[in-house]
Amino acid sequence: MTPMSDTRSAKVRLYVEQPLGEGQTVPLSREQAHYLFSVMRLGVGDPVGVFDGHTGEWLARIADAGKRDGALVCETRTKPLRLPPDLWLLFAPIKKARTDFIVEKAAEMGAARICPVQTDFTNAERIRRDRLQAHAVEAAEQCGGTFVPEVCDLQRLSDVLDAWPEGRRLMFCDEMLAGAGAALGDAARGPWAILIGPEGGFSDAERARLRSLPFAHPVSLGPRVLRADTAAVAALTVWQQALGDWG
Repeated sequence: MTPMSDTRSAKVRLYVEQPLGEGQTVPLSREQAHYLFSVMRLGVGDPVGVFDGHTGEWLARIADAGKRDGALVCETRTKPLRLPPDLWLLFAPIKKARTDFIVEKAAEMGAARICPVQTDFTNAERIRRDRLQAHAVEAAEQCGGTFVPEVCDLQRLSDVLDAWPEGRRLMFCDEMLAGAGAALGDAARGPWAILIGPEGGFSDAERARLRSLPFAHPVSLGPRVLRADTAAVAALTVWQQALGDWG
């Protein structure tokens, strides 16, 4: 069987944190071993796709299958690393399941960094960054990606804006512009971020500050006010089609 046909038959993909290379042994965590051997019913010799977020995707085979651990051995690289555009998604956390949805879709749609921010009207005061990072990993595993975006710790929006990096533009999705037709227009490519507000919208003070920033571009996401999770997907779609790697 050729490596390419093995790649097609490797229906399971795993993200691993160690660097990969030809002949590299990859120890499995207890959770990964349970998934491969108990859930997917794989055994020694079966192919698995693995990626580390730095070197692309590799075809590996199961070399050891224990009840609580195991190991893979890398054979050949099957995909090069494909980096997303230099795009951050800033969003105010909402209910748990819908926050999970935002992180998953951001990872699938090509965000390079996912940044939860606390606004004046944000209901959530804390997040489980490790759990959200795990959702980003799972999304990359399932959608064929070779890169996993970083999920940042929750920060106040005001602090993020105070430390804003030079040269990065901000697509500010303002619900008050619904139906106004404001769009990206002829905005330039390069480092960008998207900002999605909380369920209660932005405060007057936040909106005034955002509109005063030279790097902020207020935009409308259509004639209707969208829920926060829907707005995140819509904004990522608008940006990717206009300035990203979808074209």
